[in-house]
Amino acid sequence: MKKTGSLIVISGPSGVGKSTLIGRVRARMPELEFSVSCTTRSPRNGEVDGRDYYFISEEEFSLRESRGEFIETAGVFAHRYGTLRSEVATRLEAGRSVLLDIDVQGALSIRRAAAADPVLAACAAFILIAPPDLPTLEKRLRSRASDSEDQILKRLAGARKELSFFRSYDFLIVNDDLDRASEELYMLMRSLGTRVPLITEELFS
Repeated sequence: MKKTGSLIVISGPSGVGKSTLIGRVRARMPELEFSVSCTTRSPRNGEVDGRDYYFISEEEFSLRESRGEFIETAGVFAHRYGTLRSEVATRLEAGRSVLLDIDVQGALSIRRAAAADPVLAACAAFILIAPPDLPTLEKRLRSRASDSEDQILKRLAGARKELSFFRSYDFLIVNDDLDRASEELYMLMRSLGTRVPLITEELFS
């Protein structure tokens, strides 16, 4: 029996609790592999190069982009982000599932790439994590006490725009209760590997 892996693309606005949900699920699914993205921004407190992101310069990012090393790239708040093909392709071919934690702009880019690539289309599943409402999201952002007022307003404006693309996703999880949302995400991600398109025809030949 041969199956390709699932490419699980998860997005959500800043402050929605996406990282916490993903952390809970990965603790229960150690077989799930995480694709580390490249970024031109500086590391935040506690972030480690090669674990959270590959922190690279603008020059290196542009060079990798010109070589076609990225599946997708996006610009967010004056910084650039990109998903390396090398982080994804070989794992999927080997039957291992890969998790991408990227913004809506990047997810839409992968969605467009999948439209022209039957293999990628069969592997990819798109999940959006949303807050119960924008006032709750604003409260969460302010409670972090890590952003300026201008940054908070920019993040809220970005959230409105990102959430407007919800119909471009296959699944929506509302994080109004962390325990319930993490269980929903876990059950969903467990089920994705059983999808029929992931099973190659040689299984029944």
